[in-house]
Amino acid sequence: MKLIEGFDSNYRYILVAARRARQLQGGAPPVIDTQSRKPCRIAQDEIRAGKVKWVIPEIPKSAAEVAAELLDKAVAKD
Repeated sequence: MKLIEGFDSNYRYILVAARRARQLQGGAPPVIDTQSRKPCRIAQDEIRAGKVKWVIPEIPKSAAEVAAELLDKAVAKD
């Protein structure tokens, strides 16, 4: 399957489309004019039109990474 423009993976595209479809099912109005009635299809059309914005969340550091950074800072001061 070909990657959708602007997405790093097909999996991320599906996640974004599913979340937007859930919003539409919950009563959010479509941001484009479309003949479709199905929330999944409307979400896909909105994504292709560039009307849906998404951000990859920053992954929090593990406790071990934080401890290693603190240790490196403490050792570097000496």
